[in-house]
Amino acid sequence: MAYTLMEVTERTGLTAHTIRYYDKEGLLPFIHKTDSGRRIFEESDIEWIELITCLKSTGMKIKDIRKFIEWYIEGDSTLQDRLALFKSQKEQVERQIEDLYKHMEKINHKIHYYEVACGVGTEEEAKHLGVQKEC
Repeated sequence: MAYTLMEVTERTGLTAHTIRYYDKEGLLPFIHKTDSGRRIFEESDIEWIELITCLKSTGMKIKDIRKFIEWYIEGDSTLQDRLALFKSQKEQVERQIEDLYKHMEKINHKIHYYEVACGVGTEEEAKHLGVQKEC
């Protein structure tokens, strides 16, 4: 089944501008175009867009996504390169998760502090109860 650009924006939640940008950057090399230059998307193109969105959301740079796509097109001789790229990205995401957990600990501490302070009526009284403002 073929999709228009507008249908793809509805399915992916991306703007037409973003999809055009991805195409311009070489991230959508499989998209067919009509003689007038209008993009025609297949289901597989939408899957690529969803993968690009996933990789971008993990912090992968456009140049690295483009390299992955180039390796994909080159075929099996680049399997090790693609595996290494994804392992590296996984490590980056794991570091991001660790950082987020640390941030969550601080936020939870602040929530506890302010719940106690609200419950006793003042920050001063919360401090007297031994609740630390800073973690």
